[in-house]
Amino acid sequence: MNSKETVSTRSLTKRQIVDEIFVKWGIYIALLLLVILMALIAPNFFSVKNGLNIAQAVSINAVVASGMTVVILTAGIDLSVGSIVAASGVATVFSPVENLFSRLFSPIGNFASDFRNFGQSKSKIKQLEKEVDLLKSKEVLDEDLVGQLSQLKNVLDLAGRGGYKVVAAKVINRGSSATFKQTLTIDIGSSDGVSKNMTVISDGGLVGVVKSVNANSSIVLLMSDPTFKIGVRIAGTQGIGVVSGQGGNKYLLQLLDATGEIKVGDVLVARGSEGGRPFVPGVPVGTVTSVQSNASSITQNADVEGLSNLDRIGVVAVVVSAPKQDPRDSLIPKPAPTVTVFITPTPSPSASN
Repeated sequence: MNSKETVSTRSLTKRQIVDEIFVKWGIYIALLLLVILMALIAPNFFSVKNGLNIAQAVSINAVVASGMTVVILTAGIDLSVGSIVAASGVATVFSPVENLFSRLFSPIGNFASDFRNFGQSKSKIKQLEKEVDLLKSKEVLDEDLVGQLSQLKNVLDLAGRGGYKVVAAKVINRGSSATFKQTLTIDIGSSDGVSKNMTVISDGGLVGVVKSVNANSSIVLLMSDPTFKIGVRIAGTQGIGVVSGQGGNKYLLQLLDATGEIKVGDVLVARGSEGGRPFVPGVPVGTVTSVQSNASSITQNADVEGLSNLDRIGVVAVVVSAPKQDPRDSLIPKPAPTVTVFITPTPSPSASN
């Protein structure tokens, strides 16, 4: 009986010794066996480079373990450390993948951004173009306004010198009417005292005659229309004739006296109609540019250039009342004065010697 108990005690003692060895030294034994296994599998396991790699990998766990030790020593338990380490590992693993996708898709993102920026730039360019067009139109309007003010001043001056009672008007349209090819529309009508067959003048001279009147507008037949005719007189003489429109700024003069004298440069003025309608006397009409000689004809013909630039006028005046007396030649354009320069030669020094 005693021998059995002694054997059992010895056997139990060996188990306890083995258990104690595994409890205290088991992890080290397992580590030693793992090292031996890795040395057999990988011949470079004991190299310095591999040792540094192992130390670098273990350092992360060492830092985490140190932090956990502090937490545990202060009676705190943080169970999120494992998940944080796992998330960090996943982020580390996927970092190269993220970089790869960034390189692959960044051109697409850049293209989308550039396309969006291009759209914004294009919109900005359109806005700037509109602003530039607005400034240009304003500048043009300012130039037109200055031109119209100048025309208004000059036509009122012409009317004052001729003794014409006029109503100034602005040209609001150009074109043809149902009856005539060349007309313009002005912004005054019967409410302003305008009626049919009134003379229309500009700062240069004759423009035409009123043919149609509404309450607030009128249609003027231009002297360039092929149906237009006006009796004229050669300024400074008693020679008379008829000027006809030719569709442009060139006109035809038919001098009624075949023996009358006419020359290039002669200025033609309106003879005037009875009662001042449709034409008041003395209005400048045009200048003779060439004379057509024909001995067998009972009339003399000449080419005439109009004094009013019908294509550029913006302001006109309607003569609502004829002058009390014919202004004759007082309204014809005055030629520019000729300046004569006298040069006195200075004698040279050699000549004086």
